[in-house]
Amino acid sequence: MAITEDAPPGAEAGPADAAAGQDGRRLSSPLVLTLTLLLAVLAQSPIRGLLGTPPMQSWMTVFVAVTVQALPFLVFGVLLSAAIAVFVPPSFFARALPSRPALAVPVAGVAGAILPGCECASVPVAGALVRRGVTPAAALAFLLSAPAINPIVLTATAVAFPRDPAMVLARFLASLLVACVMGWLWQRLGRTDWLRPPAHGAHEGATRGETFWNSVRHDTMHAGGFLVLGAMAAATLKAAVPADWLRTAAGNPAFSVLALAVLAVLLSICSEADAFVAASLTQFSPTAKLVFLVVGPMIDLKLFAMQAGTFGRGFALRFAPATFALAVTGAVLTSAVLL
Repeated sequence: MAITEDAPPGAEAGPADAAAGQDGRRLSSPLVLTLTLLLAVLAQSPIRGLLGTPPMQSWMTVFVAVTVQALPFLVFGVLLSAAIAVFVPPSFFARALPSRPALAVPVAGVAGAILPGCECASVPVAGALVRRGVTPAAALAFLLSAPAINPIVLTATAVAFPRDPAMVLARFLASLLVACVMGWLWQRLGRTDWLRPPAHGAHEGATRGETFWNSVRHDTMHAGGFLVLGAMAAATLKAAVPADWLRTAAGNPAFSVLALAVLAVLLSICSEADAFVAASLTQFSPTAKLVFLVVGPMIDLKLFAMQAGTFGRGFALRFAPATFALAVTGAVLTSAVLL
């Protein structure tokens, strides 16, 4: 044991002293904020010069436009989703579904329209359905359809594409088709050992008020953060990427579809805001935009993590690639008929 120089003979440095020493060397949040503000003040002249450049002004215009357009739908969707999660018991869905799995899948897919909210809310609800005895195929169909065909998302899509009402119908039909087909595929090919029983709900046992505000805070932080990232990405594509590059990528039908499908996975934008990001990508075809709108609410980085945490990593590693491939295929086929 090491003996401190100032301590009396025989006294040892305990864990509290070591923790105090570590805390003394640790940067606190107020200190970090103060240093950041100080650096901003010292660098205000270069920052003003950078913000005054045409590319940066274009970036800010697109970023603010996407964020301001999407924010009301995001907030309303988060509040309504939390209210339904609190006041509509999961047993309601179990009672409302047919006993036959083949019929329960499409009914569960259509039932996704009554859960206004982003994909962050659909995963725990699907987990609660499985815990209460709903067939996994129906719960998974609900998980995929709810973020994509609910009224908030479809209304936001109509606002984002005011001159293209067919995009709303195409998004609804393609998303519902993919959700039902994935449910039927799981019913026929899925194995029970691939799906880990979901853990107990994080908010179960809390009061309704606590559950409501916890859900609002969680979904707002998640959805708001990803909305900002998505708006930044859209603005960067518009302002920083050369127009010739975007035209070249958009001019190749196969590459443009694949590019926006991968972009939807990486950006992980909330489904209540993704239509405004898609509408800002004017260089791309309606088919590529529809792929972006169908893929994003069904499989992205945050959804993969949530599915792995709720149903197990083995399930997510099988379910996510199949969903991605089917979502791209379903969106392309729907676009060929409607767009």
